[in-house]
Amino acid sequence: MVSSDDAGNPAKPVRDEDAFDVEAVAAWLRTNATEFVHDLVGTPEVRQFPGGASNLTYLLRYPTRDVILRRPPTGAKAKSAHDMGREFRIQSALAPVFPYVARMVGFCQDESVIGSEFYVMEKLEGTILRRELPWPLSPDEASALCANALDVLVALHSVDVAAHPELASLGRGEGYVARQVSGWTDRFARARTDDTGDWSDVVAWIEANQPDDVAQRLIHNDFRLDNMVLAPDDHLRIIGVLDWEMATVGDPLTDLGGMLSYWVEAGDDEFFQLFRRQPTTEPGMWTRTEFVERYCERMGFELTPEQWRFYEVFGLFRLAVIAQQIWYRYFHKQTTNEAYAVFGPAVGYLETRCRSLVSAGSTGESA
Repeated sequence: MVSSDDAGNPAKPVRDEDAFDVEAVAAWLRTNATEFVHDLVGTPEVRQFPGGASNLTYLLRYPTRDVILRRPPTGAKAKSAHDMGREFRIQSALAPVFPYVARMVGFCQDESVIGSEFYVMEKLEGTILRRELPWPLSPDEASALCANALDVLVALHSVDVAAHPELASLGRGEGYVARQVSGWTDRFARARTDDTGDWSDVVAWIEANQPDDVAQRLIHNDFRLDNMVLAPDDHLRIIGVLDWEMATVGDPLTDLGGMLSYWVEAGDDEFFQLFRRQPTTEPGMWTRTEFVERYCERMGFELTPEQWRFYEVFGLFRLAVIAQQIWYRYFHKQTTNEAYAVFGPAVGYLETRCRSLVSAGSTGESA
């Protein structure tokens, strides 16, 4: 993660609702972070990263080292979606075979320390891209950045899971897509609020059009430009991938579909532009279609536009479920963060966008 003065991800004062006992964490680290103990002296200054709306991320600034703390949000509904131990173990197991994860410092299972489990990891020095570029990129450089992101995604999906028991244990075998459809549909049903739209026709289409798994690969499930760290001396080189809370073994095309549900293009409508959290509208950035075609070529997958439509619709549906879960917390006053007030209208927009893609498929239009 980056520090408070690094471009692209400024850390801010901790929100009152997200505060924790800093001295308790410092004491726990002095006892348990044996590899780093000489750098973790005293009580750190704590700042909070505002990016993201799921697990909470903090900067712990010591005199000689900065580290990052991750914990679940206040009022979290789904414990499985905020499993700190799982997130810690995945990155620990990945480190020897995928050089884009931060080094782990320690995992605290004792919820009495700060009221929840948490883990601490090293801070990766670099830049995280946000909505606007912190420096100019030429169209050729923007295209090269897309190519580098593709390289990292292909590298992740090419990890030999079977050779590493810790990673292989994440998988549940064939039927990943079916389990995802069932699981996300159930999450959506449990997170409904009085203002949630119908969605029944979209859900019925997803259930009727779900494909068999194309492969069983290690997937991130939240792969985006703003979950990557760029090298401080090279604005095109990716040195880290963050936020592994949803990583698992499954169909890699669902990973791609999830990634591209956030990929806003310059020609997208005005409301969808409001979703943009990455500089994907810059000249030279690949379109969603270009990314799909180049990914499939690299991975050796043959995919028609109609086959891809499922992954595009399901990626947007999954994004709608995530937004609805966050809206549920705001709707029921489990959080007072006003940034979450937009998630209700966002769910309504995604319903319309999914329905438009489904209708395009029924009339034979290309995706």
